[in-house]
Formats: sequence, structure tokens, C-alpha cells
Amino acid sequence: MSLTLDIPTQRTTASTLPQVDLSRLEFGQTFSDHMLVVDYRDGSWQQPRIVPYGPIEVSPANSALHYGQAIFEGMKAYKNTEGNITLFRPLDNLRRLNLSAERMCMPAVPEEIFMQGLLQLIRLDGEWVPSAPGTSLYIRPFMFATDGMLGVRPSSTYRFIIITCPVASFFNKPLRVRFEEKYVRSAEGGAGFAKNAGNYGAAMYPTKLAQQDGYNQLLWTDASEHRFIEESGTMNVMFVVDGRLITPAVSSSILDGITRKSVLQLAHDWGMTVEERKVSSVEILEAQANGTLQEAFGVGTAVTIAPIAVIGYRGQDYELPDLTDDSFARRVSAALTDIRVGTAPDEHSWMVSV
Repeated sequence: MSLTLDIPTQRTTASTLPQVDLSRLEFGQTFSDHMLVVDYRDGSWQQPRIVPYGPIEVSPANSALHYGQAIFEGMKAYKNTEGNITLFRPLDNLRRLNLSAERMCMPAVPEEIFMQGLLQLIRLDGEWVPSAPGTSLYIRPFMFATDGMLGVRPSSTYRFIIITCPVASFFNKPLRVRFEEKYVRSAEGGAGFAKNAGNYGAAMYPTKLAQQDGYNQLLWTDASEHRFIEESGTMNVMFVVDGRLITPAVSSSILDGITRKSVLQLAHDWGMTVEERKVSSVEILEAQANGTLQEAFGVGTAVTIAPIAVIGYRGQDYELPDLTDDSFARRVSAALTDIRVGTAPDEHSWMVSV
């Protein structure tokens, strides 16, 4: 990796860190002092810069606001047991960002801009990385169109930004979810595999309806038949059935999650049977009925591992067994934590030192 950019930095004159209680964090509410900004115009990326975190100005005719050319990523930085800062699989996030960019007719972000900008930003705001168990610095790279014109066509200009925020655990108890059989998160051939903003906006209404009925999230099903499970809320989803780890195979409607890849790799390392395939709601409910459904959980950057306690289906709730210390979800969550904080070997070279 060749990192040769000279990125100018404008330091904040008034850090807000002294006013922040890092022991009492709400996810996505508190932001670090600085952000990386780089513009794309005239067919090329311009000079990156690091500036104080703050508002940005856009035209009322901004084409991202009108036509949805906006993508993002989610990743984390951690403090290891020696107090050093590390990143978890950042190049995988860059690859996925650029897959999203291609799908949304946006320019790819070069590796040197992404990695050097990210490393320089995290070093500058290193004191914002919390060290308490279960905490991390959440990193949000995103890109949006910046043309100020009304016309359904790809923008000719874009802005790429990275902001960061210290966070604690996303969920603090096992989830109640239900199958969604009316609304659709994404369809085959759509943009479900991309982290574009519109996917998340369209999911809010059906999620709100589920929350009004006492559920935390949805189990999305396929667009054509509503038979096959796709994701759980904004997470990938996995099941342990009779000792086998089963998860929907990625497709054009399912995000190729980086936490998902990591969990599957650890399962393979441990000699567990792993099945990536179509998974029907009927199969899961039958496994629950006959006692072979041992675990269900969401996986994602924000949550890492989110155990599922209840699955709702057509007005009936089905309870899952309580997790134990031997449950796969707990073991894999602990294994990922140990790798990230440096108390276990990083055998797959996932961590990048800052």
C-alpha cells in the first residue's frame, strides 16, 4: 500500500471532547472533532483535506437530495490492550464502497485517498477512541452527488467525507423480530447489495409498523414470493440449526457484510458446518417447532452480534432458547472482540494499525 499524499489539516480551535462522557454514549449522537473531505470534479479527485467537523453547504437543487445518489460505509476503530488503535478490515469496506459507487453511477474512491485520509484522521482524533469494553470509534465514510441541477442523470461532481463518533453497544438485549411479508427491502437486480441511502429510507416505514407491534426489527423476505429470508433489519442474519451455521447466500438483494464474512470464516476455522444458501421462513419455523433451531442472530458492523430471542410470524410469536456460554453467537462475538483488542492472534490479518 503506497501512501504518499500530503493531506493538509485544519485543526479545531475548540475540541468538544472535554464535554463528552465516554462512559455514557448513545450510538451516532456524538461526533469527533474533525472530518476528511475530498471533492470530485472535472473527472478526477481533488486535494483531500481534514477540517473541523461541522455543517456543509449544498445547493437546494443538489442532485443527491432529488435523485438519491448517496452511498456510505460503516466501520470501526478499537483500542487494544496496549492502548494502540487498530482498524478492522478497512480495505474490505473500501471495496464494498466502490461496488456501491459503481452500482450508483459514482466514481470509485482511490485506495490512497481512502486509507491515508482515514489513518490521518484517526490519528488526529485518537483521543476520541474509547477503551471501555464494548466501545469503539464508529467510522462513517460516505459520498454524495453535488451537482446543483434538476435532471435525472449522474452528477458530474461528488463529495467524499469521513466522520467518526465514539459508540457503545447498539442493542443491550436480545431482539424481537418478525417476518415481513408485505413490504420489500430490495429485489433481485436492484441495489440491495449496495449501501446506498435509499435502501435504508425505504425500510423505515415497515420497520416502524413492526416496532409499534412490539418488535425491534424485521426479517426481510424475498420480493417475489416472500418465502426466503434475506436480512434482519439492517443486518445480515444467521441461524444455528442442529449444529450447522446457516445463512442466506449473498445476492444482488443482500448486502455482503464484512462482519458476516468474518463470522463465517471463524466458523470454518472451528470446523463447523457452514451453509450459505436459500433459507425459507418455513424451514426456520419447523426447526423451532422440532427443537433443532438453537440460535438466531443478526450480524453487522454496528451490532457485531445481535441475538434474536423471539420470531414473529403471522400474529404468533415463537421463542428461541436462551443463549449459554457455549452458544456459537457468544463464542464468536468473544472471538471477534479478542482479535480486535489484541488478546487473540489475528490469523487472517484483519487488523490494521493506526
